[in-house]
Amino acid sequence: MAFKSLKIKISCLFFIWLTTATAQYMEPGFQLLETGKYGQAESFFAEILKEYPNNKTARICYGRALGLNEQPDQALRYFAEILQEYPDDLEVQLNYAEALLWNKDYAKAKRFYTKLVEAYPQNFNALLGLANTYSNLMAYEEAQEMIAKALVVDPQNTNALTSLKYIRLGHAYQHLKAERHAEAIVLLEQNLEDFPLDAESLLNLAQVYLDQDIPRAAIATYNRLLKSDKPVNRILSWQGLALAWHKIHKQKKALDLARKAQQKAMELQNDRVRKTAEERLVQALLWNRKFKAAKQQISKLKLKYGKEEWVVALEATLGMYTGQFEQSISLYKDLLVKNSVSFDGNLGLANAYFANQQHEWSQKLTQQTLKLFPGQKDATALNKKILIKNTPSLQQKIELTKDNGDNLAWASHTQIQAPLSFKTRVLTGYSYRKTKNNNTDISASTQHFMGGIQHRFSPKLKSYLLGGIQKTSSNNRHQNQWTLHGYFDYKPQTRHHFQLGFKREIQDFNADLLKRNIAANHLYGNYNFNALKNWGWFTQYFYTKQSDENHRHLLFTSFYYHIMYRPVVKLGLNYQYLSFDKRRPEAYFSPLRFNAVEIFADWLQDEQSQPAQSVFYSLNTALGYQFIEDQKSQGTYRIQAKLGYKFSNRFLLNLYGLHSNIASATAAGFTFSQLGLRLHWSITSKPIFSSQK
Repeated sequence: MAFKSLKIKISCLFFIWLTTATAQYMEPGFQLLETGKYGQAESFFAEILKEYPNNKTARICYGRALGLNEQPDQALRYFAEILQEYPDDLEVQLNYAEALLWNKDYAKAKRFYTKLVEAYPQNFNALLGLANTYSNLMAYEEAQEMIAKALVVDPQNTNALTSLKYIRLGHAYQHLKAERHAEAIVLLEQNLEDFPLDAESLLNLAQVYLDQDIPRAAIATYNRLLKSDKPVNRILSWQGLALAWHKIHKQKKALDLARKAQQKAMELQNDRVRKTAEERLVQALLWNRKFKAAKQQISKLKLKYGKEEWVVALEATLGMYTGQFEQSISLYKDLLVKNSVSFDGNLGLANAYFANQQHEWSQKLTQQTLKLFPGQKDATALNKKILIKNTPSLQQKIELTKDNGDNLAWASHTQIQAPLSFKTRVLTGYSYRKTKNNNTDISASTQHFMGGIQHRFSPKLKSYLLGGIQKTSSNNRHQNQWTLHGYFDYKPQTRHHFQLGFKREIQDFNADLLKRNIAANHLYGNYNFNALKNWGWFTQYFYTKQSDENHRHLLFTSFYYHIMYRPVVKLGLNYQYLSFDKRRPEAYFSPLRFNAVEIFADWLQDEQSQPAQSVFYSLNTALGYQFIEDQKSQGTYRIQAKLGYKFSNRFLLNLYGLHSNIASATAAGFTFSQLGLRLHWSITSKPIFSSQK
């Protein structure tokens, strides 16, 4: 929301009466000044001064032509000379004061105008000049006070009212940066009372509503602007409407409006509006995940505009949407080489580093952005996100599990993680589980103490290692077993994700399993691929060697398709194969051969993407068939749900539940249900390590 100061235009026509003999001769020069042809006016009055070098009117008009023709420093020196000759001449003083404004010497202009207002309290131009000086100094309340006095002298003066409009715009922007949204709205609505359908006021009012995350109010404001009879204003309105509809996740409507704005902009000879319309079209294509069309459009823009900053930023944004983070980083760096204070370049690079898991560099660029643009909302939000991601956190779960074999268990799981740097964090945890079978009256409990470390070697590779001791108590027997979970996580290319790991655990689903003290050693691998065209594939393989001399093979694979992305709606097909070398039916579900196939649907509003003070949820349902050795096929079902509330960016709470009759879902092979409560708390608001670079 750029503030525009209004230059005071004191017409040279005021001086006609001073030199009656030459006034008529200078009339063409007056007209050149009034119509904004300042270069021609400068030449005209220069010729006049050759014949009449001491004509004060011609000298003042020549000085004004200099200043208005982008030569403010020369104009100031020129008026300073005239002021020495006429130190008490009010019109000379007023023009000298205005020259100070042209040169942006606002402090000196304030002192000079203040003296003029003290000497001439009813002089309209002095009052208006001081008002504009205060406005440039962002002293908006004082500026409005001076405008009010000027309007008492000359009610309904167009220049004064226009200055008042821009003073309110500047004051509203000041309130907006300080997040005083109500005050900003009052000022902008006052402007609209004086200037109905004023485009700048409506656009800024809509921006206030967007900043407050009230997109429907912004839509109503942009619709007001659509009533304008100027094509430019309607195009700007369609662009704004596209963004506002995007904010409420109506992406198709946003794209339709962006296309309309771009088509109409091409009919205008207004390069600025055409560029912003073309930029919004590419953004809307990205919002709709039309990456191929967006890439084609960007290629056209590169041919048309070369490597202009906004075109490079669009290409980098495409990389962010398609997971090409390293490409985006390179493009944003190129942009900053050309313009080190570019907002798109600085914040874009910070976001790209964050997406690429390079949090230390992301914070450095975020802080640099905030130095250049103090209080900027998006940069502030990213900085908070970086800090929260790297603070110590506590997660607590309490679960109750029941199956149709009359096994009942409750468990508590506590995990604490504390980042030691942007790349390394330590982990510790404690779990307690108590289980009982009501038929056999067998009960058992376990305590599990864990500790470990996670380290990121590069954006593509990280490791995880967690070891522990599990103590089992059953029928007055106490046993200790060691546990271990470690893996390497690798992303060799965009959209490809591998994980290779080892896990040793104690089978503790029910009391009978705990009594047998069976340790399972798993060697596993995961692979996930996400295509740009909404579909993906996940597959997993486990080879397990157990302490009871049994071996297990487990293969799970899933193909899925995204129907929507906010909330996420996903459909897919799962297949599972399971086999054991030896049957152990008396102890656990261990078929020689097991197959299952199911179709599933996911509905998800992810907690990570939700803002503070909002609900998050997920629902996963599946139907299918399972085939246990040579038995007749059996129908299967599964339902899993989560419902929670994100109280703040540091604290959330949710309930979760699961009910399934798939035989392989538990070690015992029973239909079972689970209900749990989970809380997650970021213990501190900042990292415990120094995050300053």
